[in-house]
Amino acid sequence: MIREMQQADSFRVLEIYRMGLETRNATFETTVPSWKEWDSKHLSHSRLVFAENEKVEGWAALTPFSVREVYRGVAEVSIYVANGSRGKKIGSALMDQIIISSELNGIWTLVSSVFPENQATLRLHEKYGFRIIGRRERIAKLDGKWRDTILLERRSSKYD
Repeated sequence: MIREMQQADSFRVLEIYRMGLETRNATFETTVPSWKEWDSKHLSHSRLVFAENEKVEGWAALTPFSVREVYRGVAEVSIYVANGSRGKKIGSALMDQIIISSELNGIWTLVSSVFPENQATLRLHEKYGFRIIGRRERIAKLDGKWRDTILLERRSSKYD
C-alpha cells in the first residue's frame, strides 16, 4: 500500500536510505543525514512510502532542482527500496504515484541522476518515460574512485 509519508516513518525512511548508501550505487552521499536535514532538503509534498503489513519497505520523495523561481516546476526524484524487498515492483508502484503527485503539485519536469551501473534504476526510469539527456563523466568521487552519472528527465504531458 502506498500512502503519504508521516513523521513516524522517519526512522525507517533513513534506515532504507542507509541501505541504499551501502550499495554504493545509489548516491554519492556516504552518511545518513539527521531527519531534520533530510526533511529540510525535500519538498513538503510528494513524499510517499510503500508499506506492507504496516512496515515501510520503500519511499519516494522530491528535492527542488533549483532555488530559482523559474525552475519551481522541476524536481529531482528519489526512490529507495529496502533490502529484501527489491524486485517486487515496489519501485514501480512508487514511481507511478510520485509522478501523479508531482503533477498534482505543479511539477512539470522530473529529473534524476543515476550511476550507469545501476541498471535496475535506469530501466525503471525508462519504463516511466524518462529519457537520457546526457552523461556526466567523472563528475565526483565515491570512496576515492571517479564515477559517472546518467542524467534523465521526464516532461509531464499535462504542461505542454
